[in-house]
Amino acid sequence: MPTKKYGVNELREMFLQFFESKGHLRLPSFSLIPQNDASLLLINSGMAPMKPWFTGEQEPPCHRVCTCQKCIRTGDIDNIGHTARHGTYFEMLGNFSFGDYFKHEAIAWSWEFLTSPEWVGLDPERLYPSIYEEDDEAFEIWNKEIGIPAERIFRFGKADNFWEHGSGPCGPCSEIYYDRGERYGCGRPDCTVGCDCDRYMEVWNNVFSQFNNDGEGHYTELKQKNIDTGMGLERLAVVCQDVDSLFDVDTVMNITHKVTDITGARYGETREKDVSLRVITDHIRSATFMICDGVLPSNEGRGYVLRRLLRRAARHGKLLGVNEPFLYEVCDTVIHENEGHYPELRERRDYITKVIRTEEENFARTIDGGMKIFNDLLAGHKGKGETVFSGADAFKLYDTYGFPIDLTIEMAAEQGLSVDEEAFKALMQEQKERARKAREALGDLGWAGVEFGKDVPETQFVGYDHTSVDDARVAALVVENEQAEELMPGVEAIVVLDKTPFYAEMGGQVADHGAITAPGGALFQVTDVQKNKGGKYMHYGKLTGGVLKLGDTVAAAIDVPRRKAVMRAHSATHLLDKALRAVLGDHVQQAGSLVEPDRLRFDFTHFSAMTTEELQKVEDMVNEAVLEGYEVCTDVLPIEEAKQRGAIALFGEKYGDTVRVVDMGHGYSVEFCGGTHLDNTAKVGVFHILSEFSVASGVRRIEAITGHATLACIRDNCCTINAVSEALKTKPAELVQKALQESQEIRELRHAVESFKAKEAVGEASNFLMGAREVGGLKVLTATLNDAEAERLRKMGDFLRDKDQRVVAVLSSVKDGKITFLCVCGKEAVAKGIKAGDIIKKVTSLCGGKGGGKPDSAMGGGSDVLKLDNALATVDDFVHEKLGL
Repeated sequence: MPTKKYGVNELREMFLQFFESKGHLRLPSFSLIPQNDASLLLINSGMAPMKPWFTGEQEPPCHRVCTCQKCIRTGDIDNIGHTARHGTYFEMLGNFSFGDYFKHEAIAWSWEFLTSPEWVGLDPERLYPSIYEEDDEAFEIWNKEIGIPAERIFRFGKADNFWEHGSGPCGPCSEIYYDRGERYGCGRPDCTVGCDCDRYMEVWNNVFSQFNNDGEGHYTELKQKNIDTGMGLERLAVVCQDVDSLFDVDTVMNITHKVTDITGARYGETREKDVSLRVITDHIRSATFMICDGVLPSNEGRGYVLRRLLRRAARHGKLLGVNEPFLYEVCDTVIHENEGHYPELRERRDYITKVIRTEEENFARTIDGGMKIFNDLLAGHKGKGETVFSGADAFKLYDTYGFPIDLTIEMAAEQGLSVDEEAFKALMQEQKERARKAREALGDLGWAGVEFGKDVPETQFVGYDHTSVDDARVAALVVENEQAEELMPGVEAIVVLDKTPFYAEMGGQVADHGAITAPGGALFQVTDVQKNKGGKYMHYGKLTGGVLKLGDTVAAAIDVPRRKAVMRAHSATHLLDKALRAVLGDHVQQAGSLVEPDRLRFDFTHFSAMTTEELQKVEDMVNEAVLEGYEVCTDVLPIEEAKQRGAIALFGEKYGDTVRVVDMGHGYSVEFCGGTHLDNTAKVGVFHILSEFSVASGVRRIEAITGHATLACIRDNCCTINAVSEALKTKPAELVQKALQESQEIRELRHAVESFKAKEAVGEASNFLMGAREVGGLKVLTATLNDAEAERLRKMGDFLRDKDQRVVAVLSSVKDGKITFLCVCGKEAVAKGIKAGDIIKKVTSLCGGKGGGKPDSAMGGGSDVLKLDNALATVDDFVHEKLGL
């Protein structure tokens, strides 16, 4: 034991100060939500947020860093509460080197921090290092430099001392174990470091990060050698405070005390109560930090992880006799115990509490309505002597009463039954198909699944004339399909304004991007906008700073360069429609479109693929209209007047009594359109068609680019032409002629090579024939060629068959671990009943393959190369048997 029983918060600060004294930059914990890392659902280790720094993809802020990282792991969730070592939320202390120091310093500093009286002060005699079995360098450091006797240094294999967690940086590691004493041991005489009991607890893990794992088991050397130290804060506290488990350390036990105050259950009364107290304590810690970082309960992804944790905790509350929401009260204790290092917990206290309480209340209604049904269904299964809870019953509980399948599995297991999960999944899939068809039937009626009341006004769109407004009002906030009063940083949500310059995705044109800001520093980044049937513009995005409240007066500004790029593509789409009708005929009708920044996709009705000449005419016609610099005018007209002016109605659009008409060139192109456009066609820039292809029967698609995208394409093409010209040692203007000359030379060389190979094959086959064995008047031969192509075998076989009518030849080739067989039989051999197809079937079957063919020629393959010689040896016996010799 150390000289002082340090608390969790003291140990955290002590560790960070120690490594600051060693030249490390202290960084705050990263969010539990991974950034730009699709391989992780939640941050599960100290190094996970730093992968780009380890791989060398990004430059770290300092080559020595130390952190205390929040982590969530749910792989062992069913063990939570039942064991002393499992928890979903934990803090990982870490010191990291990105191409700076390596094994010597990492090992020395870990020993200094743990054993020095100035720091933790653990007894060195109770500490035991372990190393990867092949890491002799680490052994020498521990033995020679630190002075640990060889018998106290343990070598373990990859499963124990090679650290990796999914894809990313990894490498051998050296752990430090603390002997907690015999009272925590298993009692076996051979109990030592590595035993599964709780006596020897790992308190430090020095990971020598040298490799990158691509997630498929392939390892490559990292550009730089790194250090990744992982030390569980709670584990270190268990040792320092001399307590039984991570649930007994001060900050965690204080949460449990709060739970006992509410539930009346006392820790240590019964094993069942202890399990429930531990589950509640662990899960509320996880939930509080997850919500603080922006995770919200949902039915998928990390939101489902949070929902599952809260509902498991709530159910264990009911097992302790609490039938009212109570977890939201416990989260205040979690905040109090951790706000010194995580001040954002206090800042977001009200928000965290509200999320937890809402989820509790929703689940209370779910579980109250479904528990009686569950018990009835359970009694039915038990009454029949069954040990499996049916998938249909599990689905009924989920579909009708909202019981998560995990909850049903857990409750059934407590009663000794398993659940037919495969049947449940099948019923879930059927439900998804029904829901998908229902959504298709609803069309646009169900955006976001939110019903707005009459107090939420229809949004006024001012984006035709303005790119920003500074007096919009927040009319509604939506989080996870539920209306909210305010948004906190990190939350993904929908914001509805009473007026907006943001164009919502409609008519094939993508939505504007931009930002909504409010006094006090609130910043909501808009990444999508949709308009529902009620005329509300729903701005999708994420609050990256400040607090946004219902009723706030905000400024809304679109990304102007992006809008201009979209307008270039949209105006070009109208010109393309015009050109297609002119070149292909009036039968052309728009069948869909997508307009993105400087890029467009246009579907149209046409009966055949366009020729190169037709595509060139269309592209030229669009660019002529661009060069003409036609004025673009928009008017809102009665629909009949618009039709009289020749306006074309676009595919799939529904029009009212008045319509918006876009006129380019005073009649050159006139179409109904609600999208945003340029004021002059010249601003489209160069128009270029990338491709034309079929997407359905009678429907073609053109993909094209404009503006900056075209300029980039031209630049890339020029670079390619210059590079090819340089490679062929010619001028760009002479490139085609040079390429034709090179192509002709290549064809001639290939012909010469093939001719040479044919002659070589014939010569080799002649040598084989000379060594043939006489069997009953026939010439039998077998041969193996290394890496020979099938074509070469065929040429040799044709020569042998035509050269001698008595021949029976089996040729084989081994390439890339696979065998190719060819058998040929001359006319006399076939007349005597020797068929190539029969021989091939026999030899290939012996080598784990198959084949067949005609009596005079057959081919096949095999995979067992070791049996090739035995297979060829059976050919003589086969001929003997067929001839009756």
